[in-house]
Amino acid sequence: MKKYEEYKSISLPWLNEIPSHWEVRRNKNIFTEMKEEVGVDAPQYTLLSMTLKGIIPRDMNGGGKFPEQFDKYKIVKKGNMAFCLFDVDETPRTVGLSNYDGMLTGAYTIMRIKNINPQYVFFYYLSLDNVKALKPLYTGLRKTININTFQSTKIPIPPRTEQDQIVKFLDWKITEINKLIAIKTQQIKVYKEFLTAEIELQLHKYPVIKTMRLKSLGRFEKGGGFSRDNLLESDGNPAILYGDIYTKYKYKTNIITHMVDVAAYYNAPKVSKGDIVFAGTGETKDEIGKPILYYGDETVAVGGDVIIFHTDKSINAEYILFHLYSQKSLQCRYIKSKGDIIVHIYPKDLGDITIPMISNKNKDKVVAAINLSILRIEKIISILKSEIDTLHEFKTRLISDVVIGQIDVRDIKIPD
Repeated sequence: MKKYEEYKSISLPWLNEIPSHWEVRRNKNIFTEMKEEVGVDAPQYTLLSMTLKGIIPRDMNGGGKFPEQFDKYKIVKKGNMAFCLFDVDETPRTVGLSNYDGMLTGAYTIMRIKNINPQYVFFYYLSLDNVKALKPLYTGLRKTININTFQSTKIPIPPRTEQDQIVKFLDWKITEINKLIAIKTQQIKVYKEFLTAEIELQLHKYPVIKTMRLKSLGRFEKGGGFSRDNLLESDGNPAILYGDIYTKYKYKTNIITHMVDVAAYYNAPKVSKGDIVFAGTGETKDEIGKPILYYGDETVAVGGDVIIFHTDKSINAEYILFHLYSQKSLQCRYIKSKGDIIVHIYPKDLGDITIPMISNKNKDKVVAAINLSILRIEKIISILKSEIDTLHEFKTRLISDVVIGQIDVRDIKIPD
C-alpha cells in the first residue's frame, strides 16, 4: 500500500503530519453535545452498553448491577457517538458509534455528528482509543478530559469523497480480518471439544475395579484464618507476597497466596504439592468447584472461599483431577451448587462425587495419554491464539494508518 505524495505538519500530541490536501477542524465544528435525559420515560427506551464490540443493547436479565432508577440516563439516537471522558486508561472502550436508539448512563458524553462521515470520525477516535493516545488531555486523579478541552481539540478531515472511501475500505478489510479471527476462534473451540472428548475416552478405557466417593480418597479442609487486612503491614505494604500459581496445565488461579514467616499465619490451612483446590464460591454455577492441582514446591495458605482436598498420597492425584473435570463431575457440581447471584458449593457436596477406580498401572497409562493429548492440543491452541493476536494487532494498525493518512486508499477498488 502506498503513501500520499505530499504531507503537511499538524500540531497534535499524537500526530505530526497529514496529507497536504486534508483540512484540520476542531471537534466543536463536528460534535454537538446532547444532554437530554430519559426522565420518567425510561421504560420506553432500550438500555445500551458501550463495550469492546461497540454500543449494544444490554440484556436486563443477563446479570450484573443496575441502578434503582434510570431517569438520569441520556437519550441516544442512531448515529450519535458516545465518549467516556473519565478513567480513560482504565476503561476498556471509551468511544462508540450507536446503531440503536436507546439510553446510556449519564456519565457518558453523547455527541450528535455533523459535516462529516460518522464512520470516519468513529474510526479516527477508535484508533486513538486503541492506544490511549488522548493521555495528554487528561487532568486529575480520575484522568478526566474536560469537555471544553475536548471540543477545542483538532481533528484531521479528508475531503468527503475520501472519507467515504476510507470507511468503505476499512469496513471491507475489517470484515475480512474478523472472518479470519472467527475461523481461528472456532478452530480453538473444536480443538478444546476434541480434547474434552479424548479425556473422556481415556477415563473410560479400562475396566473399573470399584467406584469410590471423593471423600474416601483424601481429606477436605476449608481455607481461611486470615483476612485481606491481615496481609498488610502497618505502613500499608504487603506483609505476604501475592502470586498467581500456574499449574502444569496452564490453568491459572489467583486464590493461592504465598506465605512468608509471619506468626499470625502459622495456623492457617496450607496447600502442598499434590493437593487439589476448589473455588468454593462464584458468580455462576459454571465457575464454582473448578479443581486445580497444585504443582508448586512451596507450601502456601489459601483464603476462606477455597476448599482444599489433600489427596491420599497412594493415589495418582492427576487421575483424580481428570475425573473431576469429567462431564459426570461437572453435572454433580452444577446440581449441588446453591445460590443464584453468588453461588456456593461445600466439601460435603464435592465429597459425593464418584471416582471409578482402575488398576494403578492403568491409572498411570490414562494420565500419560491425557498429558500427551493436552501437550499436543495446547501447542496448536497456542499457535492459533498467537495468530489471532497478530490479526487484532494488524487490524488496529491498519485502522490507525488509514484514518491519519499514512496509507492512501483512494484508488483501491473495493468489492461490492
